[in-house]
Amino acid sequence: MGDGDNRHISRDSLFILAELRLGDHGSEYRVKVRNLSSGGMMAEGDVPVTRSDAISVNLRKVGWIDGSVAWVEGNRFGVAFAREIDVAQARMPMQVQPDPQEPFRRRLMAATPTVPAGPLRKVI
Repeated sequence: MGDGDNRHISRDSLFILAELRLGDHGSEYRVKVRNLSSGGMMAEGDVPVTRSDAISVNLRKVGWIDGSVAWVEGNRFGVAFAREIDVAQARMPMQVQPDPQEPFRRRLMAATPTVPAGPLRKVI
């Protein structure tokens, strides 16, 4: 995004985790994404960033995006992306991987004989 004020861009409030890389250092941090727009995001985490630092952020379903730190306030900071992203893609839920053992469990349960219900008897 440009150097102008981008506060007019609509943002979606959400809570997802993302990986963040600081410039060329290669240090990676996990941050909480508090809101997201096509041009940037607000993140929260213990990351030693200052205004104008170059960063890269890995958003689920979107991938790595380059950007720069726009502002810092405590452990929250704004990131301006170098290119626009599809916010709807980042909001899509992660698909749960199927359990490879599930068909086996179904066959096992189907083959297990059931005990007919009847009166309880006392076992001594």
